[in-house]
Amino acid sequence: MTPKEFKDLYLMRVPPRNMTGIVYEPAPVGVVAPTSFDWRSKQGVSAVKNQGQCGSCWAFSATENIESVVKIGKGTMPILAPQQMVDCDKGCYGCGGGWPYKAMTYIVSAGGQDSESTYPYTARNGQCKAKSPFGAQIKGYKNIGRDEHTIQASLTTVSPFSVCVDASQWSHYKSGVLRSNQCGHGIDHCVQLVGYDAGANPPYWIVRNSWGTGWGVQGYIYLEMWKDTCAMADNVITAYL
Repeated sequence: MTPKEFKDLYLMRVPPRNMTGIVYEPAPVGVVAPTSFDWRSKQGVSAVKNQGQCGSCWAFSATENIESVVKIGKGTMPILAPQQMVDCDKGCYGCGGGWPYKAMTYIVSAGGQDSESTYPYTARNGQCKAKSPFGAQIKGYKNIGRDEHTIQASLTTVSPFSVCVDASQWSHYKSGVLRSNQCGHGIDHCVQLVGYDAGANPPYWIVRNSWGTGWGVQGYIYLEMWKDTCAMADNVITAYL
């Protein structure tokens, strides 16, 4: 498809996040991050999802983070419903886009997030049908500091993170490390940061997408570390229980 078709079907167009007054979590004290780390090896990540032709990546990114946080905190992986956020979060735009931090704020106010089995994904905007008992609950979210060394140390001690990126050049990605000069810094997509390999040449972040396992490296992309590649360090958050 053409770049415009790709953008219209898979990416989002939302107002920039207001960065004024944000409080960032400091780097964890005394943590020496290992050379490589991957939450998948610790069963901290659910299976790759597919958002379809709907700009709901923000809801998937938030959902994937909440799933991971609950698994790490309680020992059981819930499979949750991004469709609830698409239909019910009036602070975002459904298939037109949104922000994970707003999705998490909505989940707190709603009292929780339904399971995928009770609120299936449709890849289109619909009427809100959220109802308890919910599949998971959170108390809020935290902003992770916009420094890749802070992100690295925090990732190893907290959870996989929700991150938002510039994915305008991702349509043809198949493998390898996407370099910083291959994409810009205009946020149009949200994903999940699950690990890294700082000892590779070049070093890279491991990022989970929501375009199914047929895209990229079985649904994942590797982004060059230490260069804020595709703006991956600019909007990093995690839910907390």
